[in-house]
Amino acid sequence: MKDSTEVAPDMRVGVYYAPDDIRIERRRVPDIADDEMLVRVDATALCAGEAMEWYSTKEGGKILGHEPVGTVAKVGAQVTDYVPGDRVFVNHHVGRMSSHWSIRGHETMDPFYKQNRLYPGAMADYFRVSANHLRADVHLVPKSIGDDVATTIEPWSCVLAGLKVCGIQPGDTVLVIGAGFMGMGFIHMAHLFGAGRVIASDFSEWRRNKALELGATDTLDPAQDDQAGRLRAINGGLLADVVVTTAPTVAAWQTAVELVEKGGTIHLGAPGRPGSQWVLDAADQYFSEVTVTSKYSADHRSTYQYIRLLGSGQVNPRPAITHHFSLDELPGAFKLLQAQGESLKIILYPDGTPDKKGNSK
Repeated sequence: MKDSTEVAPDMRVGVYYAPDDIRIERRRVPDIADDEMLVRVDATALCAGEAMEWYSTKEGGKILGHEPVGTVAKVGAQVTDYVPGDRVFVNHHVGRMSSHWSIRGHETMDPFYKQNRLYPGAMADYFRVSANHLRADVHLVPKSIGDDVATTIEPWSCVLAGLKVCGIQPGDTVLVIGAGFMGMGFIHMAHLFGAGRVIASDFSEWRRNKALELGATDTLDPAQDDQAGRLRAINGGLLADVVVTTAPTVAAWQTAVELVEKGGTIHLGAPGRPGSQWVLDAADQYFSEVTVTSKYSADHRSTYQYIRLLGSGQVNPRPAITHHFSLDELPGAFKLLQAQGESLKIILYPDGTPDKKGNSK
């Protein structure tokens, strides 16, 4: 076993018990096997999905966090690709290369994918990296990428994976319904796929203005009447070629149906609540030639590609990073996430608050 620093026997973890019951608890630091490694968390971030009660409520509580950047603290005797002191990103789930789903390009549909996860979670002082993770989706993080920016690797890799299946053609008009952090990712990166106009729709004026800062060419306020009419006025009489909805509601999905042009694509960028029903007109669905796509999470290809885009400067998520907290301030940070107000990406630092470069002190 190779160590970088002394590791205490126990650590802090952030646990979700209920929407109004978020706790910092003490747990044992994970032991590692010879083919595993231990990573000290430098920074991690809250995900909007963690605020969905049906998704996060688990018996006995759920340890939060799946967007980490960290420093290798220990490696097992069989680990040769990484050494203590390396700065790494680790994807929280990993797939197989040779399963039926992976061979068909759907690694995240493989049951193996969800069975492998960071232990105990990234909202902690340390997490264990399994041998499966080491084989599939661990990456060194370049020094040019600050800790705050590195926490966007997991979520915006999911966005990148989603954009790949949207079928954007050069010059297409892309409408994004919901300008939260994930919506901002679609807005910011749609241009990389050839989009012409990128239009953001959100009830919040603050978020609409943020969307313009992140690359939107136009915005829509859904509180106003006749969204379709205003969209046509912006877009030369046409509806949107691609509509991405990151709002996790059937109502938002139905709005997408009303705002997509014939022959276009509706991309579901967030899950609806289990048991909810989305009813489509059978004739309209057939004759409109509208494609509906979704993409759950990101595989090793998308994380690798997103890191390269960050390193090249083609992607800059910093305007979408709005708040910084220490890990001990998690309950307050979670309330800010739930409020869905003037905040986007909320980052937490086990060792304190960030310096000017976005790295934890």
